[in-house]
Amino acid sequence: MPDDLRPHPVTGELFASPVPPGTGWPGDPADPATPVARSAAEVGRLARGADDVAELDARVSVCRACPRLVAWREAVATTGRRAAFADQPYWGRPGPGFGDPRPRVLVVGLAPAANGTNRTGRMFTGDRSGDWIYAALYRAGYASQPTSTSAADGLELRGARIVAAVRCAPPGNKPTPEERATCGQWLDRDLELVAPGLRSMLALGAIGWDAALASARRLGWAVPRPRPRFGHGAEAVLVTPAGHEVRLLGSYHVSQQNTFTGKLTEKMLDEVLARL
Repeated sequence: MPDDLRPHPVTGELFASPVPPGTGWPGDPADPATPVARSAAEVGRLARGADDVAELDARVSVCRACPRLVAWREAVATTGRRAAFADQPYWGRPGPGFGDPRPRVLVVGLAPAANGTNRTGRMFTGDRSGDWIYAALYRAGYASQPTSTSAADGLELRGARIVAAVRCAPPGNKPTPEERATCGQWLDRDLELVAPGLRSMLALGAIGWDAALASARRLGWAVPRPRPRFGHGAEAVLVTPAGHEVRLLGSYHVSQQNTFTGKLTEKMLDEVLARL
């Protein structure tokens, strides 16, 4: 086997790390002809030009607009693999949205994990955070199964879609304000595309909450003033330019720091999901 190719843990197909678009990775929305954004201005242009979430996800998944994030995600994918996954290929690209293309509920997270989404290519997949959110979505009736281990595991979401405020794994889980602003343009288009059928949004953590509010304002949605404050169980009603109400609910993030310490429990997360 060539040193730069490794077998996918489910399909057994060989892939390079990072995975080139259009080479057969499960769930890859892009192909070699998908246009690549290499600057903040190009992110804006390509996001606005996406006609549906499938096209948007494809363009997100090949974005190279933030040099620091590109360097980090690819370093993890090539020389920084966790020992437990050293024999696997790593996605090493931005995490595209996942789920129902016409959702009633939009989940907004922070950013992919270096050895989670950055490895598997699916939002909240392959780490403990994903174990929590998908199990909760399953209990609430939005997911077809309670686990998410690989983009090839058959999981489907019904009525829900998951995106992130930042689509690349950031060093130290801390994107810069500039990176958040650049990536926010992808979120803007996500909201525009799903707004007509959207009932509610679930923001995981303060960054997800702030990103959702900022995106809504940029799109001309009516946002309560003073600015709604984040908290577990917090709620705000946003109104689109068409007069459609969308409820924004907050939850502590499903990070190990919160779930291991008991700051967030299954019961707490279930109670918020029940209100969506």
